[in-house]
Amino acid sequence: MVLAKNSPSTPTFSKNYKITGRILLPYAEINEPFTAYYDENANKSRIDYYGDLQLTVQRADLKQFYKIAYMVRTNEQTDRVCFNMAASPISPVTVQSVLPDLSDFQFKQRGICKTLVKTLPTLTAEYCEEWEYRVQLGKKDNKYVFILKRDDNGDAIPIFYLMMGYDSLLGSHYDKYEVFYESYSTDKIDPKIFDIYQKYECRGFPGPGKQAVALMNPMREFILNDYRHVDEHFREFIEKHGKNYTNKYNEVNFRHFIFLQNYRFIMAHNRKNLHYQLAVNHLADRTDDEMSRIRGKIQVMNEDKGGIPFDKSKYDISKIPEQWDWRLLGAVTPVKDQAICGSCWSFGATGTIEGQYFVKTGRLLKLSQQQLVDCSWSEDNNGCDGGEDFRTYNYIMKAGGISTEEDYGHYLGVDGKCHDNAVKKSVQIKGFYNVTIGDAEAMKTALYYHGPVSIAVDASPKTFSFYSHGIYYDPNCSSKNLDHQVLAVGFGKLNDEKYWLVKNSWSTYWGNDGYILISQKNNDCGVLTDATFPLIA
Repeated sequence: MVLAKNSPSTPTFSKNYKITGRILLPYAEINEPFTAYYDENANKSRIDYYGDLQLTVQRADLKQFYKIAYMVRTNEQTDRVCFNMAASPISPVTVQSVLPDLSDFQFKQRGICKTLVKTLPTLTAEYCEEWEYRVQLGKKDNKYVFILKRDDNGDAIPIFYLMMGYDSLLGSHYDKYEVFYESYSTDKIDPKIFDIYQKYECRGFPGPGKQAVALMNPMREFILNDYRHVDEHFREFIEKHGKNYTNKYNEVNFRHFIFLQNYRFIMAHNRKNLHYQLAVNHLADRTDDEMSRIRGKIQVMNEDKGGIPFDKSKYDISKIPEQWDWRLLGAVTPVKDQAICGSCWSFGATGTIEGQYFVKTGRLLKLSQQQLVDCSWSEDNNGCDGGEDFRTYNYIMKAGGISTEEDYGHYLGVDGKCHDNAVKKSVQIKGFYNVTIGDAEAMKTALYYHGPVSIAVDASPKTFSFYSHGIYYDPNCSSKNLDHQVLAVGFGKLNDEKYWLVKNSWSTYWGNDGYILISQKNNDCGVLTDATFPLIA
């Protein structure tokens, strides 16, 4: 490390530049590339995210935001569309820099660049400067660090920007983000860069104004530390979902921190313009550990379960249609919320029994998940701490059947006291089938001819937690490490992509009214890995 004898002049940056870089939000699992064009004198800026997937233009001279993204139209063609929105008090249109104002920063030290920024090993042995700004807001200590180098004329070249927030009362970091600047040019920018929206017929932005900062100009949050839109969303979130935090500072601020990171993850994902979208739901204030507790499946492979192998060769596969949805025929009960209880296995089991019973009798019964949570311990299910559908079938056969919700009692979301001997058993089963692992044709056959099928999936990716609509496909969603039991109720094809229609037990606030479309590609999330259905007596 080499310290400067005299502090260098406070850095300023050109009023005209093009920058490429990346935003890293480690708490939100985001690594988002961007390209920025900035012309302060013309009151124009543009920032592109994920290459050309989403373009945002801030025309302060016109007091207009523009956003250009890909959308699937009604004719199933994917085209670019343009949205525009005028300035408002909560969403002012200002020219947006991706570089902070360093006038309040203090010079800290000069040293070897790759020593100051260890996460950028490609930096050479050049010397860089470290500048720092700290501000205390109550118990929150915000630290901002900027690393730069100088060219031959002494002008600043940006390298790295770090924000670290520490809460002394919580005793933890409540925020962190990093911006890596990969290239920087002050060559004059072609004015046409800022007119790209003119190639399209722009229309009004389809959403409330408070979303503008996150969707039209997300960089504002990181460079200008403008969190007003997040604070407003958090207040609405609390009201909508009836959140009752303790009045203690710790609880409210901790939940706000979790919400902020999940909100950022959702917005960054949606800027990728994939075939599915995420949304804030009732789970947005929960930690990863809390989410793992409601994924209560204990994994056991099909060959260890003792079920009957499903033989698709006994069925006429040619009769199976391209689209099938058991909801339309009345074989599926309404979506429930398993709450803070790892009882997903009981919902998968009751769902497939309800459906199979409907196919056989034409009657739809609401069966009791609570009976299974309370009473199937003898088969090594663990109530709210996890279980398996096949263990549940074994319990039901030994217990003489399963009761309706009306007879046994409503679902409680906690382990209760078993009283299955005192209630009527409405449905009996005499065995269960294992659908062939990895066989999509067998799954369709079982669904079409027998009814809804209990399946296990990997629900650990954040993308699954905040799924909203579209066909879900995440390469990080495992086909082997399955931790959540759900119910397959159909299949279909949308925009030339095949999907499974799946019912979850995380309430109608999650997904598309409690449902998700999971891509059939590559057995995503393991839909075909652990599928079973019962044989009704």
